[in-house]
Amino acid sequence: VRADWMFPHLVMPSPGPPWSAAGVRVPPELILIALWTAAAVGAAGVAAGLVAVSRGARPSIRLLLACGLIAVAMLTVLPPAGSSDVFDYAAYGRIAALGHSPYLTAPAYLRHLHSSLGLSVPRKWEHQVSVYGPLATAEQYLAAKLGGSSMARITFWLKLWNSVVFAAVALVIDRLLRADQRSRLRAHLLWTLNPLLLWDLIAAGHLDVLAAGAGLAGLLALGPQRAAARVSLPRAAAAGALIGVAAGIKIDYLLFALGLAWALRRSASCLAVAAGSTLGVLALAYSWVGLAAVEAIIRRRNAIGANDFYLHIVRYHKADLAHIGLIALVISAVLSCLLLWRMPPGWADRPAIRPALAVSVAWLFLWPYQLPWYDAMIICLLVFYPASWLDWLVLLQLAAGTISNMPGNPWAPASHLAAMIEYRLVGSIAPLLLLGAAAGLVVLCLPWRHRQRRVSMGEAGSLRRLGVAVGVGVAHRLDAVL
Repeated sequence: VRADWMFPHLVMPSPGPPWSAAGVRVPPELILIALWTAAAVGAAGVAAGLVAVSRGARPSIRLLLACGLIAVAMLTVLPPAGSSDVFDYAAYGRIAALGHSPYLTAPAYLRHLHSSLGLSVPRKWEHQVSVYGPLATAEQYLAAKLGGSSMARITFWLKLWNSVVFAAVALVIDRLLRADQRSRLRAHLLWTLNPLLLWDLIAAGHLDVLAAGAGLAGLLALGPQRAAARVSLPRAAAAGALIGVAAGIKIDYLLFALGLAWALRRSASCLAVAAGSTLGVLALAYSWVGLAAVEAIIRRRNAIGANDFYLHIVRYHKADLAHIGLIALVISAVLSCLLLWRMPPGWADRPAIRPALAVSVAWLFLWPYQLPWYDAMIICLLVFYPASWLDWLVLLQLAAGTISNMPGNPWAPASHLAAMIEYRLVGSIAPLLLLGAAAGLVVLCLPWRHRQRRVSMGEAGSLRRLGVAVGVGVAHRLDAVL
């Protein structure tokens, strides 16, 4: 059962959902090893699937989609695992339901009410007020109203909405890519059937999937854009409003507005309408919770993760972290410009995807506080961008972050060996892999990589094909000379 290896304690309702495997006891050491192994095998499986699809494999798309949706349903009705964040969401919702502001009142307040829900408040963040947007608070408030005083019921409602949005994105992907079987298969491997993403978003219940779904819907709301066609004002307004909803859940998704602005740059009226609807949604949302929500977000600007490569560098070079947020912001902005300059063009009828993807990748690869579920922001866009080297860098970052965050705020380490493995994963291996992914992104933007013929992102194995083409050309030239 979950209580054998994760805190906080969760009182299961009768009847459920959620449901738990009562009476089953598994040694914590076995759980840790199984989780690490499963994540590594899952990442390798996604990589193998991408290679197979690029080489012509065409498994049943319906089977992949069905398996992904079944996995989502099964994980939804189980208690949260892999992170205690969803318990913080529930605590913030309960605080709001009691008439207090989660931006001023910390979850520790619930412990003093002597209720069973207070026993399930995570101690790690019990003095941390909410850093999520007002629309996330509204969702948490609704879940608390539906779940009452049961932490298990509240977290179930939170997970259920996540699962509905995740499944909706999968179905939208399948529908919009229906004309290209190869792209559909790749998209389902990266999103629908990606075991790392299922663990981070569905099993753990992180709300990032809600923001990703709303943000993606905003970019897709523009519809297919042809060279001579003009986006209608209602579409521009809807796109801006949906991106405002995404940013109202997590402020990071305001970056999607840059992609929207790029796609609408030739129409001043559409651009103004989209910007107005985005800002209008955010202004309305933040007016409900007040400036305390803004202050809570600003206070986190220099936060740094335990497995982040900045911390790894500082550990050996004694650099100052006081302005790490500003430094990372500047570097991310420079890399965003490089990506926009160097990335080959994506699909012409979706011009908002490429700039939104470039800015999001630069942000998440270089921001000092990185967690694997944040990558939903990248992957929801990546599936609508042709296959490329970026697939592998994103998969590397997702795998490194997921494995180093497993098992997810456990009780005391199961054994000395498990503690040593976790220490190495979090303190050494993961930071180096994350740094390697960021460095790989920079290398792939260097000018010398683009001196040859620019090929489309959809041409998998382009280097191999280019080598064959060069070889054939040289052979013909030699034959002509001889």
